[in-house]
Amino acid sequence: MLLGPATEVGMQIRTLGRFLVAAFAASVVPVSPASSIEAEMSLRLDQVTQVYAHNVTVRAVEYRGSPALEVRRVSAAAPDIDTFAFVPDLDFHDGTIEVEVAGSPLPDAPPGARGFVGAVFRVQVADGSFACEGLYLRPTNGRTDDQVRRNHSTQYFAYPGYDFDRLRRDAPARYESYVDLVPGEWTKMRIEVKGTTAKLFVGDAPQPVLVVTDLKRGPNTHGSVGLYVDNGTDGHFRNLRVLRTSD
Repeated sequence: MLLGPATEVGMQIRTLGRFLVAAFAASVVPVSPASSIEAEMSLRLDQVTQVYAHNVTVRAVEYRGSPALEVRRVSAAAPDIDTFAFVPDLDFHDGTIEVEVAGSPLPDAPPGARGFVGAVFRVQVADGSFACEGLYLRPTNGRTDDQVRRNHSTQYFAYPGYDFDRLRRDAPARYESYVDLVPGEWTKMRIEVKGTTAKLFVGDAPQPVLVVTDLKRGPNTHGSVGLYVDNGTDGHFRNLRVLRTSD
């Protein structure tokens, strides 16, 4: 089943939201007042109805022996924009996002494709702008012999207005880093968000591979969480877990 670009967004989000109410409620874990965790949501990502496609297509598939969602960008355009599948009726501000991703270039991908795959958060769905913060991987950079490309294995961006090119010009090396990656292999991502800071962990590493201390959309934004791909990516996602925390 294919889901195309967003049309009549409000109506479709409400429909999907009603469909997911029971599943979401079952996934919310109450905690004691002493804990800072407000709620937890987990999705296996094995049904297209779990997300809403925005400028991407989504299919439920079997990938490397596991149920997964295949996400592909609809058409080639500017990089680092609103091309993702997001969870409807999710309001995330601070907390932790965990997801397993696999990205590789499609056979007909443009020359600069790197298998871009990652996650976006604080997605502004309600106002229709789809503004967001994002962190993604460039899997083909992980083991190349080109050291400059290796240094660009991870990337932060904010939509609109802060794509990788602008950030690289304004602050070289500040919003990118190296991490060992293999195209097409399942890779764990964990993103910890608090205020204007986001930390990206890859695999089982105890320390972040990228720390962003000045999220461009500020400390007070909130919104959904989404599965992000860019130009020429064959993207797969499984096992999304979102923990929302209080201040």
